[in-house]
Amino acid sequence: MFWYEEDIRHIEKKIDTENNPPYTVFYGSSSIRLWDHLERDFNRFNGLNLGFGGSTMAACVWYYDRVFSKMQPSSIVLYAGDNDLGDNRHPEEVFIFYQQLLHKIRTQYGNIPVFYVSIKPSISRFHIVDRIKYTNKIIHSEIINDHNNTFYINLYDMMVDDSGFPIRSYFMPDGLHLNANGYDVWKNVIYKHLNDYLPVEYV
Repeated sequence: MFWYEEDIRHIEKKIDTENNPPYTVFYGSSSIRLWDHLERDFNRFNGLNLGFGGSTMAACVWYYDRVFSKMQPSSIVLYAGDNDLGDNRHPEEVFIFYQQLLHKIRTQYGNIPVFYVSIKPSISRFHIVDRIKYTNKIIHSEIINDHNNTFYINLYDMMVDDSGFPIRSYFMPDGLHLNANGYDVWKNVIYKHLNDYLPVEYV
C-alpha cells in the first residue's frame, strides 16, 4: 500500500489545518479526490474531501485508522470498489472489505449516517460491467438489511443510456474519470440524499 503514502500524508496535513467540525466526510478513490469543487458543492453540509487517488476499498480499510484518528465527522459518504474490480478482485472480496470498513466506522462513531455511493459504470471498464452490477447488488442488499443509518446512493442507473451503456458526455477522454457534466449528476443526486436523510442538526 506504500504507493498511497503521498496522498495519505497530504490528507493528514489537511486534517491538521481544518478547524470547523463536524464534517460530512467524503472518503474514497479518485472520483472523490478529483472532485475539485466538492467542498463548495457541499458547503451546506460542511463537506470535506478526503479522497485519495487510485484507492481501492481495501486501501480505504488499510488507511482508515490514520485518516480518521483525529476526525469527528457528522456523517460519511463512501465511494470505493471501482478500482478493486479494475484490479480483478472478485465482487465478494470488495463486499468483505466494505463490511470491514463499515465495522470500523460503527466501532468508532456509532450510529452516524453513512452513505455508500454505487460503483459507477464507465466506458473503459464496461468489459467488467457484470461484476460492477453484482458488487452494487450485494452491497445494496447488505445496506437494506442493515437498518443502522446506512444509505445506498444509486448513481449507476443515472449514468447509463437506454441501452445500458455509460453516457459518454459524463466522462473525460479516458472513459473512466468524470468530467464536469458527470460531477453535476453526482452532486445533484448525493445532495438530495444528504438533504433528505441527515438529521436537522447535521445540516
